[in-house]
Amino acid sequence: MMNPVAKFGLVALLGIGCAQPSWAQTRGDGAAQTYPSKPIRILVGFSPGSTTDILARVVAHKMNETWGRPIVVDNRPSAGGILASGVVATANPDGYTLLSVSAGHAVTAALYTKLPYDTLKDFAGVSLLATVPSILVVSPSSGVKSVKDLLALARAKPGAYNYSSPGIGSANHLAGELFKSLAKIDVAHVPFKGIPEAMTAALQGSVLFNFSPIVNVLPLAKGGRVTALATSTGKRAAAMPDLPTIAEAGVPDYRFDPWFGLVTTAKTPRPVLAKLNREITRILGLPDVKERLLALGAEPTPITPEQFDAYVKAEVAKFTKIVREANIKVD
Repeated sequence: MMNPVAKFGLVALLGIGCAQPSWAQTRGDGAAQTYPSKPIRILVGFSPGSTTDILARVVAHKMNETWGRPIVVDNRPSAGGILASGVVATANPDGYTLLSVSAGHAVTAALYTKLPYDTLKDFAGVSLLATVPSILVVSPSSGVKSVKDLLALARAKPGAYNYSSPGIGSANHLAGELFKSLAKIDVAHVPFKGIPEAMTAALQGSVLFNFSPIVNVLPLAKGGRVTALATSTGKRAAAMPDLPTIAEAGVPDYRFDPWFGLVTTAKTPRPVLAKLNREITRILGLPDVKERLLALGAEPTPITPEQFDAYVKAEVAKFTKIVREANIKVD
């Protein structure tokens, strides 16, 4: 192998400046110019109809309109999306195999000590797609009208109340644990098999509170069947602008932003990632796409690949802290 100093001297001797693009960069630029030249596959680790799936299909449809190539959405439901993630982690790094992910992508990294891939090393971010607020809800029969009411009730009888989630290790489970920790309340977690069941428990008053996606909450709140207290996110939800954030309502440091995005295989050429990112940003800015997403309570949030990589890293660290402090075990 040539000594790096000697190699540099040879390059200078040949008159090739240091700013000359590397072979890999040139190859990436060339790949981006012809990309896409064949069908693109977007894997989804959840069933059709989930928010992760819906967002993938919205993006796929618009990408097909632009590029005229088949964009196939491939559903591979598994625990936390692990199966689909494993496929993408080992795919050819050419930008033709993408993965639609949720905050669960980072949650899984925090929960499981053994995964068939490394969440931070085996994927490259394409873009964040959207955030979908979770709403803190209670039963109208509880008499609770605000977050402060809820905290007063829970603090008056430590250990007497509980809250529901769609399963151990779910994003909304962690939202509840973060709420418990920052609000300094003693309530027990009761897992259910899905969002509808967990929310029904809150609606019927068999648990004190629940965090559920805004799309599930909106029709019930409008019908008076559930009382919405606050949004989990750092800013108010566009679909429920009169609802305060939990931080505004009495737990100052609370922020939990459920999110969705697209990633691909690590080592995909940066020019290809950049081209994908530009297309995603364009799609999320289209009026009909914005309207479709807002109907789901989803707020378009495109960012650069570099920003998304940093965001996922920060989310894994945040969830790892919550998991450790709550002593959540799944494997």
